[in-house]
Amino acid sequence: MVTEAARAWAAAAAVPDPEIPVLTVADLGILRRVSLDGGVAVAEVTPTYSGCPATVAIELSIEAALRAAGFEARIARVLSPAWTTDWITPEGREKLRACGIAPPVAGAGKAALFSAPEVACPRCASADTRRLSEFGSTACKAQYQCRACAEPFDYFKCI
Repeated sequence: MVTEAARAWAAAAAVPDPEIPVLTVADLGILRRVSLDGGVAVAEVTPTYSGCPATVAIELSIEAALRAAGFEARIARVLSPAWTTDWITPEGREKLRACGIAPPVAGAGKAALFSAPEVACPRCASADTRRLSEFGSTACKAQYQCRACAEPFDYFKCI
């Protein structure tokens, strides 16, 4: 039997990220927990960064999903500890790769600002890639190109 808490988690966890809809908020690791407090489903959410333009849209989508599942809902924005790309699940990393976005390189977030980590092409897996631009389709991504297959691709930067 599925508990009410598990049902609330499942409803919230299925919400897609508006900027990368192949990922859910659970895949990204920004949905920290969902608990029941006196009949209200409280979803704790950590934005990917403080200036993320999608934060309010994500919170409203989680609230709507919980309400659609029959819960009264409240969102609690949790800023500490700050989100890191280390929180992206293995399933989320594979979903990024499958849709042509290179997932964050482990340890690259510790590198100096504007350094270019070695990023494998999500299409052919070649490590022979180059950064074209520090910024890609969103601020959290950089634009790369594979020298082996010549395809451009986004790289989800480490934070």
